[in-house]
Amino acid sequence: MRTVFAKILLWSFGTLLLSWAAYLFISEGLASRFQGKGGPFERMIAFQVDEAEETYRLGGPAALDTYLRKLRIYFGPEHFFTDAQGRDLVTGVDRSGLLALVHGQWNVPHAVNDGFVAVVPSKNGAYRLIATGRPPFTRWSFLPYYGLLLLVVALLCWMLAINIASPLRALAHTVERFGRGDLSARVGWRRRDEIGEVARAFDQMADRMETLLTAERRLLQDISHELRSPLARLSFAAELTRTAADRESAVARMKKEIDRLTNLVGSLVEVTRVEGDPASRRLEDLDLERLVRELLESSRMEADARGCRFQLHGSGAAAVRGDRELLRRAIENVLRNAIRYAPEGSAIDVTLASGDGRAAMLVRDYGPGVPEEMLPKIFQPFFRVDGSRDSQTGGVGLGLAIAHRAIGAHHGNITAENAAPGLRVRMEIPSC
Repeated sequence: MRTVFAKILLWSFGTLLLSWAAYLFISEGLASRFQGKGGPFERMIAFQVDEAEETYRLGGPAALDTYLRKLRIYFGPEHFFTDAQGRDLVTGVDRSGLLALVHGQWNVPHAVNDGFVAVVPSKNGAYRLIATGRPPFTRWSFLPYYGLLLLVVALLCWMLAINIASPLRALAHTVERFGRGDLSARVGWRRRDEIGEVARAFDQMADRMETLLTAERRLLQDISHELRSPLARLSFAAELTRTAADRESAVARMKKEIDRLTNLVGSLVEVTRVEGDPASRRLEDLDLERLVRELLESSRMEADARGCRFQLHGSGAAAVRGDRELLRRAIENVLRNAIRYAPEGSAIDVTLASGDGRAAMLVRDYGPGVPEEMLPKIFQPFFRVDGSRDSQTGGVGLGLAIAHRAIGAHHGNITAENAAPGLRVRMEIPSC
């Protein structure tokens, strides 16, 4: 038996049969004690003999007949009271044949055909009380009830086996689907028992593996797609260093292309880490305002180079719990995006707010904004509103994508809208 279903049925039926045999054994033992020497049955019939003897001695055959009729009414079998030779003291009929059936073994019922005979002597040995008739029940009369009980318990065991084996088969089928490459295969049960826990554990594992595999595939696709142009330009720059008259300029161009390629690979790796490995996040309580001020200070040189300035509005933003590096990268990318498109000499507004259990940060530039039809796409990897402009500024279309995934990893949301002029990006995450 290699299936759980068969094992459960086998063990259940075996336990049932063993319990049934133990029940019969115990019942037989109890019956023997009840009917054996000194048991309740022997004391009861001894009392009946004493009563019959006293009734006969005091009231004669008529009173004895009345007493024997009462015994028959209350206990069922036919009762006779005889002398030591077997003569019936009520009717005078010879009952010695009944005495012969017990072979001198008193106080014990003896099976005779479909009935029984029991003989009990009086204390002085002068009288015999004979009980004969059909027993109200035998051990075999219980067989139909035992059979019904066995059938009911067997049905319950079968239902138990189905209840355990069927979910395991369904779980195995789902695991097999997932193993064949169907990454969407899930069990989706709400059972509260151990099988339900296993199913939920599998679903969590499947979610994690799907995330990891999807991130890996996306990384490979993105690398294969995005590395072609930088590598081609790098190859061209390398050729120029050999043939160009101004080699310093050619080397500078090569270095620029190497820096762009390094930035691209780093961004790709960061996106993959954000999407693929939630367990690597290091959560801590963070002061959002302090983190934003640090990032504004570190980005000030880049803003000055573009002729822009930051204006911070609001303070006292609620504390948040999150991964400092992820949040830092998300906010920094939004700020750099604003610097990249802010007109020279303009301001970049950064506003902090909190309420309803959420902390919010708004970043607005006064640049050209984004066409309305492209707003839903700016958080997609490698999407560029203006390809030539990104080429000049060094952007690879991953900044807002990283921000979107980092904020999403903190159960928050990030949106963008045209502010006429400029673009306003709003980030919200739960506060502590």
